[in-house]
Amino acid sequence: MAETRRKFSREFKLEAVRLVTSGGRGMAATARDLEVRPDMLRRWKRQLEEDPVEAFPGKGNLKADEDQVRRLQRELARVKEERDILKKVVAIFSVPSR
Repeated sequence: MAETRRKFSREFKLEAVRLVTSGGRGMAATARDLEVRPDMLRRWKRQLEEDPVEAFPGKGNLKADEDQVRRLQRELARVKEERDILKKVVAIFSVPSR
């Protein structure tokens, strides 16, 4: 049977990273104590260093800039579809009638 995916709160991740950065213990030992994989702990640390304010948005939420990019991509796809429809309409009506 497949294992269910574990979810960690923002507070847990922040505390785990704090233990690694401020404590005298290594990444592997801290990860073992917290029962997480060391690469996961390393990724959390990198994410916090890259963007301390918006790190770990949680529960499917995106960072503000990622959300805007996704919204603009959807809008661009819609506009392209409208443009293609208009091109087809112009092609249909520009054919000379007999």
